[in-house]
Formats: sequence, structure tokens, C-alpha cells
Amino acid sequence: MTVGIFFATTTGKTEDIAERLHSMLPNAQAPVDLADLSDVSEMETLEGIICGIPTWNTGADFDRSGTAWDEMLEDIGELNLFGKKVAIFGLGDSSTYTENFCDAIEELHSYFVKAGATMVGYVSKDNYTFGESKSVIGDSFCGLPLDEDSESDLSDERLERWATQLKNEIGL
Repeated sequence: MTVGIFFATTTGKTEDIAERLHSMLPNAQAPVDLADLSDVSEMETLEGIICGIPTWNTGADFDRSGTAWDEMLEDIGELNLFGKKVAIFGLGDSSTYTENFCDAIEELHSYFVKAGATMVGYVSKDNYTFGESKSVIGDSFCGLPLDEDSESDLSDERLERWATQLKNEIGL
């Protein structure tokens, strides 16, 4: 199975998580910085896609990441990703931005859904401390939220659990 890992970052934290995740999923391709990608159509050739996105534009209705993802959202929505499994992880600050925790996950999620992808990697909102998040659907986040600012001590355990989940859901 060919699985790509894509990320965009401002501070380097999302890239760090993408690299750590790759070490747990050695069958996935090496992470690609979206800023180095001129065309997202290569995603159509993959069987699985894992994406990392930070939330910088807190409270925004669109362009929530403040990264290269914002420039590619419409292009992603126009892809043909039927039958492709997609998982998203996101970074946010649950203490300082408790009312908008990891909102960018949902924005990216909605464009992959529009492209016909099968979304995987949902995570229960239990054991997270936050006020609100657009990324909560029902009782779960529509991806893995991580807080490298206020809860970095929890990231390794959350990431390891999610990697195991993705091995089952994507088939790595």
C-alpha cells in the first residue's frame, strides 16, 4: 500500500510530528512539506494519505491553518479520491486557544470529504481539555489533535496510539 504523509508548518512543530509519525509507520513514504509541492494531484496516485495541519487563524471560518494548506484547499476538493483512506492530525493550543482548539483539522477534513475520500483516524474527545472545536463531530475529533504548547507530555502516547489505529484502518 502506498501511503503519503503531507504537512505544512510555521514553527516546525507539525513537521516534527510528521517525522515522528513516519518513524512509527515505516511503510509510509517520507513526509512532504506542502510548501514544496506544486500540485496536489499526486495524492490521487496514493492509496492512503496522512496530513498534518496547524491551527493559526483561530476563530476563522476559512483559511484556518495560516499555511500552504490554505492555498491548496480548493484543489484538494476537486481531486478524485474515491476509495482513498485519509487521516488528519492537527496541532493547536488547548490552553490559550481553548475555544478554537485544532479547528483546522475540520476544514481540511471537509475538503477531503468533498473529494470523495474515506476518512479514518477519528479520536475520542475524552481525555482532552478544551472549550470548543470545529473539529469535533459527534463525540470524536475528525482527526488526531495534539497540543505541543500546553500538553506536549501527552503527545508521544497519543501519537503511538493513533499510529496503531492507522495501521488497522489504512492497512499499513
